[in-house]
Amino acid sequence: MKFLNRRVFLGTVAASLALGGCANGIGGGGSQRLDARVDATRDFLFGRYPGTRDLAQKSFGVLYMPLITEAGFGIGGAYGQGALRINDVTVDYYSTTRATIGFQIGAQQYAHALFFMTEAAMGDFRRSHGWAAGADVRYATPDQGASLGKETTELAPVVALVFGQSGLIAGATLAGAKYTRIIP
Repeated sequence: MKFLNRRVFLGTVAASLALGGCANGIGGGGSQRLDARVDATRDFLFGRYPGTRDLAQKSFGVLYMPLITEAGFGIGGAYGQGALRINDVTVDYYSTTRATIGFQIGAQQYAHALFFMTEAAMGDFRRSHGWAAGADVRYATPDQGASLGKETTELAPVVALVFGQSGLIAGATLAGAKYTRIIP
């Protein structure tokens, strides 16, 4: 009987730890925390790169990813969470993941924003069960962020801006990144 009680006790502790580690965010304030991070990222982006404010106003929506953490040693990966905003109102939350393989060593963190410049691009993104950044994405450099003009926004239905890099892996891109809707 003593053995059974120990087994039940250990099982209960293990289940509690597992469920506590899931952090599905329901009732946990995850969305408020994520929205606050998105607000800070948006404010930083608009303050540092003034041209992005006009770009956001012309877009059908913006996906803000406040913090992407990437690490690799031969095989690498990246993960982050953010929010999709339409008319500066959060409509959905997303996570992004990325796996890489090749000559790499180090870690970095960065933020990025995806500006959906057409209604079709926005619709495709929202309807997909796992949208991947592909050939329809036009990458803008942070230097262009101050003066993103008409020629930039007409080149592709989605404009991506990677900014705020820090760390030891050079060349943050979104190639191979997959976006999935989440409940924070």
